[in-house]
Amino acid sequence: MRIECPFCGERDVAEFTYLGDAAFRRPPADAPDLAGRYYDAVYLRENPAGPHRELWYHGSGCHAWLQVTRDTRTHEILAVRLATETPE
Repeated sequence: MRIECPFCGERDVAEFTYLGDAAFRRPPADAPDLAGRYYDAVYLRENPAGPHRELWYHGSGCHAWLQVTRDTRTHEILAVRLATETPE
């Protein structure tokens, strides 16, 4: 798999570190049943088949955080942008 870094160009996936789902949000610290919500957030995540937004870190290159849209069925990269350029 190859990822098109906005700064470095197309690179092998071995240069990147996968963080996970780009839409993941921690439960609020003051939420009731905080332990249960953290359990759900960490262990009971969705595993979609198809396009999925993910966070990747270019550690062997420019050290940028990227938001990659990848088809989980084929590993085709559909879009890449800087993580700071995306809305919360």
